[in-house]
Amino acid sequence: MLFLTARDLTNPEGGGSELYVESVAAGMAAGGAAVTYFCADHGLAPRDEVKNGVHYVRRGGRHTVYLRAALLLLTGRLGRRGSIVEVHNGVPFLARLWSRRPVVVLVHHVHREQWSVVFGPLGARIGWWLESRLAPRVNRRCPYVAVSEVTKAELATMGVAPERTDVVYNGTPEPLPPAVGRSDGPRVVVLGRVVPHKRVEIVLRAVAELRRQWPTLRCDVAGDGYWMPHVQELVAELGLDDAVTLHGWVSEQTKADLLAQAWVHAVPSLKEGWGLSVMEAATHGTPSLAFRGAGGLAESVQHRRTGLLVDDEVEFRAALQLLLADHDLRAQLGDQARTRAAEFTWTATTRAFERVLDAATAPLPVPTPA
Repeated sequence: MLFLTARDLTNPEGGGSELYVESVAAGMAAGGAAVTYFCADHGLAPRDEVKNGVHYVRRGGRHTVYLRAALLLLTGRLGRRGSIVEVHNGVPFLARLWSRRPVVVLVHHVHREQWSVVFGPLGARIGWWLESRLAPRVNRRCPYVAVSEVTKAELATMGVAPERTDVVYNGTPEPLPPAVGRSDGPRVVVLGRVVPHKRVEIVLRAVAELRRQWPTLRCDVAGDGYWMPHVQELVAELGLDDAVTLHGWVSEQTKADLLAQAWVHAVPSLKEGWGLSVMEAATHGTPSLAFRGAGGLAESVQHRRTGLLVDDEVEFRAALQLLLADHDLRAQLGDQARTRAAEFTWTATTRAFERVLDAATAPLPVPTPA
């Protein structure tokens, strides 16, 4: 079994997608499968290592990892047997062109809106063509896995027939016991990579407005990324130096503490396949606030049951104000969020993924003679 993906969790830009793939890979290895995980070499981890029974192979850089994968597939240095799971995070590996092995395509979300945010007009057109035209054409006979019904529906608009797509939800990571309790004063947490499409700025502007009502309001931003200098400038511009803490990358224990302290977990992202941080916050009884049109967040957050969903920035600020003001509502949503998070396990995710792989490699039925 070979997983092809751009990043792993040791990569500074690793996140929910990488946790999903690594959890499934480790689960399959624990079941006795020989599993290889191919990703970019970022200089902070060995080029080759075995972890949780999975053989990690790190080659190429951020932009060359796709070419290196093609070369290694063509020469057979990534093996010639077993299935390939191609993780398609915008830029495809196109493994179907370089190998005769069965290929299953894993898609967390469609990047339609993100290309223009991250790249210029030309880059956005090229990226969207790769994702929406070339990849579906190359993979027209491959089964797909989506992590939400929203992603499955979006894939259908790109020509990926729904009957070829199985939905396999994320599991929920086992929470670490927090070293602290809920904050006495109002506190908001943002968890994730600091990149443009995560739109941390929306939360910062809301905090700046709501401090008029709650002068002691605090905001924690846990995560790092190349957009951090811009966020730092905005914090200073809004006069939030005493209210916002930019933690950068945090340990699992610190993440648990921040989620447990927070009154609200804010998810201003433009697009998510599922929103793993929603479930991580839920395990600590912390409700989430997100945008209804941001892909799988409309599934991971159940409106007025485990959190709130809004349509624009004005509604986001109003919903945050409501959650901060209404203790009973926060408690109700948080309790229901914790209960729902327990329904999603990595064991169930792995078993569902294995069923897709078994179907992809099953021999075709022999026709019955007339």
